[in-house]
Amino acid sequence: MPGTLREQVASPLAGATDQMLADRAADGDLRAFEVLVRRYGPLMRVYAARVLGSNDETDDVVQESFITAWQHLGTLDDGSAVKSWLMRIVSRKSIDRLRARRQHVNIDDTDAPAPDHHAPHALAEAESQTEALARVLAALPEDQRRCWTLRELAEYSYGDIAAELNLPLSTVRGLLARARKTLLREMEEWR
Repeated sequence: MPGTLREQVASPLAGATDQMLADRAADGDLRAFEVLVRRYGPLMRVYAARVLGSNDETDDVVQESFITAWQHLGTLDDGSAVKSWLMRIVSRKSIDRLRARRQHVNIDDTDAPAPDHHAPHALAEAESQTEALARVLAALPEDQRRCWTLRELAEYSYGDIAAELNLPLSTVRGLLARARKTLLREMEEWR
């Protein structure tokens, strides 16, 4: 028996390309945007949970990301790149949430020194390491970066990555190996 009326209405768009969905959503088609939300929401949620280290704030970050996407969809030049555009948004929102979490200690409230992991030199080092990693990842070729992100952050299996990116399994293995080699070389001073 067919699904609910809502599923029947949405089903013709379910197989649409990202380009078509993004273009229609940019023109105000809420159903097209809903398909994008269903299509990429789970990946965005996994990514946000990985960055944030918990699921407590994940739903909020993903929801904020989709609100931002809806508001700025008209600025997306290439609708076929909507997935990577959404992932950049959720990445920025996740990092913003991490920054907002930082504990601020009023130095007037305590005479005790900060714990080692909260000491200024440790915080500066961690920030520098994060920035260095972000620079190295940004410099990777797109396919290597996408494979590495799906494997290391979203914890996809090699087979899932191959299916997600429509690549042969051997290509995924090669891209991951090159990405890891570059990261090891470029991040050597942080080991």
